[in-house]
Amino acid sequence: MGRADRLAAYSNTRMNPIPLPNQSRRSFLRASLASATVLSVPTFLRAQGANGDVRVAVIGTGGRGSGHIGQYLKAKGCRLVAICDCDQKALDRHQAELKNKNVEVKTYLDFRKLLEDKDIDAVSIATPNHTHSLIAIRAVQAGKHVFVEKPVSHNIWEGRQLVTASEKYGKTIMHGMQRRSSEGWAECMEWVKGNTGLGKMTLSRGLCYKSRQSIGKSSAPTEAPSSVNYDLWSGPREIKPVNRKQFHYDWHWQWAYGSGDIGNQGPHQFDVGRWALGDPGESPTSVICVGGRFGYDDDGETPNTQIAFFDFKPVPMIFEVRGLPKAKMEFKKFQSKYMPSPKVNQGTEIGNVIHFEGGFIVEGQVYDNDGKAVRERFKVGESGDHCAHFIDSIHEGKVRKIWNAETGHLCASLPHMANTSYRIGQASKPGEIAERIKGNAQFSETYERMKQHLADNDIDLEKSNPVLGPVLTFDPKSEKFTGELADKANAIQTETYRPGFEIKI
Repeated sequence: MGRADRLAAYSNTRMNPIPLPNQSRRSFLRASLASATVLSVPTFLRAQGANGDVRVAVIGTGGRGSGHIGQYLKAKGCRLVAICDCDQKALDRHQAELKNKNVEVKTYLDFRKLLEDKDIDAVSIATPNHTHSLIAIRAVQAGKHVFVEKPVSHNIWEGRQLVTASEKYGKTIMHGMQRRSSEGWAECMEWVKGNTGLGKMTLSRGLCYKSRQSIGKSSAPTEAPSSVNYDLWSGPREIKPVNRKQFHYDWHWQWAYGSGDIGNQGPHQFDVGRWALGDPGESPTSVICVGGRFGYDDDGETPNTQIAFFDFKPVPMIFEVRGLPKAKMEFKKFQSKYMPSPKVNQGTEIGNVIHFEGGFIVEGQVYDNDGKAVRERFKVGESGDHCAHFIDSIHEGKVRKIWNAETGHLCASLPHMANTSYRIGQASKPGEIAERIKGNAQFSETYERMKQHLADNDIDLEKSNPVLGPVLTFDPKSEKFTGELADKANAIQTETYRPGFEIKI
């Protein structure tokens, strides 16, 4: 079967129809959105701007927000009309850069004021994680369509509220996991769903081997930069002194705002990992996590080394985070890499490996157990059309299931589950951990490699004990933890919300 034929066949499948090479994105969506993978929303009322363009505002103009601005400037069928950031310095800089490109935009410090603007049809959210669901929910309540970056939530409860809001208010909510717009990944997943010749799938593995140096240790709490409205930045969280040297970005490693690399980079790989499992409609029934923050003492709270096992049925998932370099704490040298087999020289630092009885797929390349490549590599990766697909979905009045709020929520729930196990775990001797998990061969193998990696970086686990999280059981229907530690676990997954920043559906 040729490539065009494969794509044509795949465009009629349940999982993720993709466009034929000679189809426009708009005509493809018209053809594919009649499938069972779409969620209907009310017909889009054309914006009052020229040519019926969707009028878009970007909320959060940092690294990802800058990317959003660039993508919407290129996308057809939309106009960038406003930007919002609680950092006046960043807001002024982006406004000036856009003016140099002859793009005039309104500016807002407070997202709530922006949402009152009737001349804005859609918002694109790239703020810190702890405000993702809050702003997205307020936006659909204000009649706006929403693109929200990963993870779509900061806890499981608010992720489900996001899904409920999308259904109640009938607005498009699309997540920021760009691999879902990758033609190569779609082809790969269709091949996986068919007869691969590799036997049964045995494991879906996600990897984030991204070296992260220490963020430093503050001698005392400080204040936010003078250009930042810290009340708005804190949003639903309690306003506390700043306990990190770098205000922006390093919030990723503190629990009140971020979720570590498992919730930062991880959602991209969790999404592909779930896709390989056939997009389960529910979360797994249990999770266990082991890890720690090794190699330095700094203001970070989240683990820089972390492994988690998710008991999906019939095929489980494992996720690995390695924040340290390959060896000797030499960050400027080679980064650690996962090698799925000694018979091949291809591995990956950040990506996915799908294991089968008779072989494996590593980032789109298929091998049998003898190390032989059994077909040409799928051209996997992210897609620059992801934001454009958001605009097209608004014009079409429908959003495909693979892009919608629930898919984003189910993906974000996995790092939240793992982090919950970690956060109520206890420092344990490495031998005790090995004994506790010895009945799980796949997780035990992953743990032994984690130990070796830390030893290669001169980490003595007898002195720096890893945290062993408990096996937490989970009810996918109620999306609540169950069992002896349920109260502790569920408390982490609800959090508190300051007045003025509550989530109410």
